[in-house]
Amino acid sequence: MKDYYKILGVPPDASDEEIKKAYRRLAHKYHPDRGGDEKKFKEINEAYQVLSDKEKRAQYDKYGRVFEGVGQDQEPFEWFDFDNFWRSDFERKTGFGFENLEDLFEEFFGFSTRRKEDRRKGRDLEVIVEMNLKDVLKPQKKKITLYKYVVCPRCDGKGAEPGSQLKECPTCRGRGEVQQIKRTFFGTISRYTTCPTCKGEGYIPEKPCNVCKGEGRIRKEETIQITIPQGVDSNQVLQFKGLGDAGRRGGKPGDLYVKIHIKPHPRFKRKQDDLYTIVQIPYSLAVLGGEVEVETLEKAVLLKVPAGTESGEIFRLKNLGIPHFAGYGRGDLYVKIQIKTPKRLTKKQKELLKKLQEEGL
Repeated sequence: MKDYYKILGVPPDASDEEIKKAYRRLAHKYHPDRGGDEKKFKEINEAYQVLSDKEKRAQYDKYGRVFEGVGQDQEPFEWFDFDNFWRSDFERKTGFGFENLEDLFEEFFGFSTRRKEDRRKGRDLEVIVEMNLKDVLKPQKKKITLYKYVVCPRCDGKGAEPGSQLKECPTCRGRGEVQQIKRTFFGTISRYTTCPTCKGEGYIPEKPCNVCKGEGRIRKEETIQITIPQGVDSNQVLQFKGLGDAGRRGGKPGDLYVKIHIKPHPRFKRKQDDLYTIVQIPYSLAVLGGEVEVETLEKAVLLKVPAGTESGEIFRLKNLGIPHFAGYGRGDLYVKIQIKTPKRLTKKQKELLKKLQEEGL
């Protein structure tokens, strides 16, 4: 197991600022374009990816790793590493992604690649919801507890103390960007960059809020209720707009992505919206025909078994499967007949079978 704290040279109780400073110092030292060790640089980047994210860091501190998928023993609302799930092959192989390029561009060249409208936007959040197969027959209300950014209650998201105003940023004069000239190993670069004082907004609080320190948001535990539609399937991802992190200083909130995990059912197998099950019947019923009780996800129904039914025959019960996720109707239930051979017989049963045998059965 890799010790990410040792890699960055910080103690396990290091603050976010200490981790960030350690990363930038080591990134400068080991960056390949500056003659550094590429393997060491990737290792530093991997450690920073985990320790700079509160959820990933908490998971690493608890389990010694960051889980990349869903295991059998995970809890219903376990955090899921969707960042890695949606990465490109290049990012997965190198451990180096666009967020890291962002940091390096800002560090080496002084400009940000983020679009201006995205700078205050809250981060998207991802969770897994575990459900029973029967739960998908109708919409389900689920309560989920998240540790996330919410709008600061004191300043109502403005970032300024109540009664104080927002003022023009003295660094950029309200433009949100400043001109910088830097000498790099690529040559001299001159361009307009995001203002480091106001983060591109053009204004700053005259007196920062005492609670959120000018961010307009604070982190806290929040319980939200969502509705899972009928007919969802395993690995399906649902998007709930605006339920992610609150944006910075009134910025647009992020979204919540919920990945569905349906627990295996002991009796039914699901294929899209159809269900499959096996029903055992006695030999006499298969020969003479009759009715057999079949359990569905909702109730028991009677299935008519024609005389002379062979073992392995499949019968379809219409509209007893899973409701369609989009639109009306539902799938079907397919019942496979299995003729049950008794292991033990009474004396009378043996006598009757011998007589049937004599008759050619």
